[in-house]
Amino acid sequence: MLYPLANYFARWGAIAMNNASMIKTRLCRLCMLAFFCLLTACAATGVREATQNTQLPRKAELTRTPFFPQAQYQCGPAALATALVAADIPVTPDQLTPEVYVPSRQGSLQIEMLAAARRHGAVAIQIPPQLDAVMQEVAAGNVVVVMQNLGFSWVPSWHYAVLIGYDLDKQLVWLRSGTYERFEMSLSAFERTWARSEHWAFVALPPGKLPASADADTVARALVTYEKNASAADRKTAYQAAVNQWPDHQVLLMGLGNAAYAMHDLPLAAATFSHMTEMHPDSAAAYNNLANVLLAQNQIAQAEMAAQKGLSVAGGNEKLKSQIAQTLMEIRQARH
Repeated sequence: MLYPLANYFARWGAIAMNNASMIKTRLCRLCMLAFFCLLTACAATGVREATQNTQLPRKAELTRTPFFPQAQYQCGPAALATALVAADIPVTPDQLTPEVYVPSRQGSLQIEMLAAARRHGAVAIQIPPQLDAVMQEVAAGNVVVVMQNLGFSWVPSWHYAVLIGYDLDKQLVWLRSGTYERFEMSLSAFERTWARSEHWAFVALPPGKLPASADADTVARALVTYEKNASAADRKTAYQAAVNQWPDHQVLLMGLGNAAYAMHDLPLAAATFSHMTEMHPDSAAAYNNLANVLLAQNQIAQAEMAAQKGLSVAGGNEKLKSQIAQTLMEIRQARH
């Protein structure tokens, strides 16, 4: 039995909701004024860094991005539909509404926005909380779903929009937002409203396409979650693209090897797990999975050697040691 790729990343989320109201005292408002002064200073720093980034094209706009005007309180389904259709995944806001919209909250959960994207076949990946990152994605042809607070901390107006373009020289961004197909904001205003969500943003991509701004660990986390609802073929495509980019990453290699095995691509599975044992010689799971693939290829002696090596490096992991022992038993039974 192959050792499965463990999903050890907890899901988290927060509610995006509209038209919330709260009465604060005058003292609280004075405190918030100080907070917004600080926020403005941080926004200015982020804008300056982005406009001075020489690695970014000075202007980019994804003009062919679809547009779905939102119904009241339903910016989540509209934004998500925009991102999915842009990734060639046909869906409508009406289809997404029961999946992501929470009537009692008059908004959509961040965690459900990501989960719904994955259910519809997209690899949903949160990107770094930086202006440079969202612009890097747009420049690479990826629209970005962003969460903004268009109100204040004491009277928040949470809103999802889709960033489709920017102009660094004019310090402008363009979004599919609400009922506006091409909503224009100053870069500083966008940074301030986005900062209030702790710069929450994600891209929804077809399997095989990688984000321009995320690192290997972030992509690995996303793929581990994505594979729960994905077909073996899509898992293989997604992991292969990631391994091509980061050929020695342990989680990505495990994912590709398992997906290749599930697709009965034994040569690829064997090559992947073999490379994994070379790059990560202390990975007992890699040896176990290599042994299973070699057994399936009827390479009994090599399979037994791999399993024994895995058992020797398993340490105190009793569950894994038990699984490797089971693999060894299956190998020895195949001798007779």
